[in-house]
Parts: sequence; structure tokens; C-alpha cells
Amino acid sequence: MPMDIFKITGPVRLEGEITVSGSKNSALPIMAATIMAAGKNTLHGVPQLSDIAVMCKLMEDMGCKTNTAGNTIILDTTNIDKPFGDYEIVRKMRASICILGPLLARCRKVEVSMPGGCAIGYRPVDIHLRGLQELGAKIELKNGYISATVNGGLKGANIFLGGAFGSSVLATANVLCAATLARGKTIIEYAACEPEITDLANCLVKMGAKITGIGSPQLTIHGVKELKPIEHTVIPDRIEAGTFMAAAAITKGKLKIKNCRGDHLMAAIDKLRSMNVGVEENEDDCVVWSEGNIKPTDITTLPYPGFPTDLQAQFMAVLCLAKGNSVITEKIFPDRFMHVAEMSRMAANLRKEGPHVIVSGVEKLIAAPVMASDLRASAALVVAALAAYGETIVNRVYHIDRGYEKIEEKLNAVGAKIERQSV
Repeated sequence: MPMDIFKITGPVRLEGEITVSGSKNSALPIMAATIMAAGKNTLHGVPQLSDIAVMCKLMEDMGCKTNTAGNTIILDTTNIDKPFGDYEIVRKMRASICILGPLLARCRKVEVSMPGGCAIGYRPVDIHLRGLQELGAKIELKNGYISATVNGGLKGANIFLGGAFGSSVLATANVLCAATLARGKTIIEYAACEPEITDLANCLVKMGAKITGIGSPQLTIHGVKELKPIEHTVIPDRIEAGTFMAAAAITKGKLKIKNCRGDHLMAAIDKLRSMNVGVEENEDDCVVWSEGNIKPTDITTLPYPGFPTDLQAQFMAVLCLAKGNSVITEKIFPDRFMHVAEMSRMAANLRKEGPHVIVSGVEKLIAAPVMASDLRASAALVVAALAAYGETIVNRVYHIDRGYEKIEEKLNAVGAKIERQSV
């Protein structure tokens, strides 16, 4: 089976305008939420990604009809006759678990395959299950599947959703969706505050849900009897925007990043400024530039509004060229350092010590064949390759296709030299 690679020639200087696509991490749980609003739901700004295609296949498997035209998807959820998430589909994408809450709320019974392993570390679903049990679901694990049923409908409850590494975005999405159709009042304490959860909550309100505290760690939901179909535009992808910011910084470039919400990236922008990278925030775009004199800094990943774990690898690439030592601490997924070995192949000076990486800046990065291990690690290797001397081969770019829409076309339009090949 042919597999695509990127051939990236560097170093280059990026300059011009680049547009951010809609958020994958917002679109997926909203697509799942339409299960509860029987009828035709129209979503705009949905990126054309392999993960979105997987979610469409999963929903079609349940009886939903999907129609995609560019970045708009129409989801006709009139008939959901098979509340089942098959292993062969779910194993391709961990976010498939976000169908659990909506299916339980609508059909009162659901079977979904356990998501399985992940390259960035162990990510248990116990918080999801605990939250749904608080709402009255009976849950069994059998033959690798989560089986959930509820007799007489879901009931509101006070639910604490904290886990070992803080709040969980997808667990919050699952419990929030289920609570909208539960009888009575639900309070979710320690809810994830990420913009993607705010977008989901705002979309649910459009459907007729009654939710207060949106954007805060305490969500209050008064259950309603039914939800109605909606038309909704998903928010811009803050992680794609942050990746382009890193690309501008490492290439001594200047990019106007359009469809970018600076208020969703305050922690990342603060770190860029501490690294001597210029950032100008406007209403719907950000301008990022660098003269190349990158200063070292320390980064600790934290739940939103802290520094996002999904930008840790890309900012590590930039700090490889800083003048001095930086320390990166991963507090969300302590094992999320698969990119360290690959960046070291490009002459980066990195030392991993538990959940920390000490980054000692080098004069230059040198091209090498590297292997993408997960979505954000592959983006970081692309960022590093833009500044590396020579031709870098990035293998397994199907990882990057999961979360970045036409990334090579966007970057090439502002000065990159990236060639996609099938091998």
C-alpha cells in the first residue's frame, strides 16, 4: 500500500498570508452532538481531514446520512437505527468516543468499541464512564466494547470530572451532551474550559439546550425534552494557528495568519513574545514575525487557558535554535515526547528527563530522514524541516493529514519548499 512522504528543502523564510481552517477538535464533538437533534444539521467551516471522514463513516454506520460539499457538511440524523461504534472504525480515531454520550441520550442504549492505544501515551476513558454513570447509565465492559444502557431516561446529577492530569475535553463533551436531555439539573464541576468545549456548548444552546457557565470550569445544565437541528460554523483551529506561528518564528519569517483567534492562544502568544518573537493581534488575524534571535524560555503544558499540550512539540522545534537552554515540562501527557528522538536526528540538542526535556539551543538544524509518530509530532518535524539545512524526508505523513488541511499547499504559498510523494 503506497504511503505519502514529505520532501522538505530548507532553510526557507516564510512571508505572506496564510489562512487557518476550522477546528477539527471542535467539529468532531459537534458532529456527534447532532445525533441528539433529529433532522438536517448543517455545519460550516469543517476541515477536510481524514479524522472528519472517519466520523462521517461512523455516523453513516449508525443510519445517519452525510453530505459533504467543500467545508460544509449536512448531517441528516433523522434515523439512528444502529447505536453501535464498530472497532474497525473507532480504532482509527480516539475521538470516536464522543458518540457515547449523544447516543446514550437519544437511544438509551449504546455499544462503542474501547478506543485502544495511542502514540502520545495512555489515555483512559474512566472519567467518561464515571460521569455517565452519575447520570444513571449502567455500564459494562465486554469483549473490548463499552456497553451503556439507561432505564427510564437519564437523570440530572452533580458530577466532578477531574482526573489525574486535570480536566478531560472529550469526557466533558460526552457528559455535557448527555446532560442536555437528562431530567432535572446537572452541575459539571471541573469541566474542561477549552474553546472547543465552549463552541460545543454554544452549538447545543442553538439546538435548544439550557446551559450556563459556558467557558468556566462549572457548567450548569437544565435538561430539556428535545433538541432541534441547527446551522453552525465551527471556530478556527487554534492549534493549526499556533503551528503557523511556530513556522514563522523558526524561519525568521513574517506571516499574517488569517481566521485566527488570538484570545484562544494567549498562553502561546505570551511564550512567543518571551522568545523575542513579535506578535500583533487583530480582530480576526494575527501577524507573527521574527528576526531570528530566539531567546530560551521554559514551557509547562497545562489545561486551558494554560499552554496547550498540542503545541508543545512545535514550540520545542523553535527552541532548538534559541541561544541558551530551555526546559519543557509536559503535565498533560507525560509520555508525549516521541518527537525528541527524531529531532535529535536533525542535530537538535535535547535531553529527556521524565516529564521534562532540556533543550540546548544549536546554531543550525541539519536535514535527515525522520518518522512522524503522531499528529502534533509530525507538525513539529515539518516546522523543524523548514529551518533545517538540506532535504528532510518526513515519513508517515498520514498522521498530519488527520489534523492539518492541505498543510503543504498552505506553507508552499508563503515560501516553503514541500513536495508530497507516494512511496
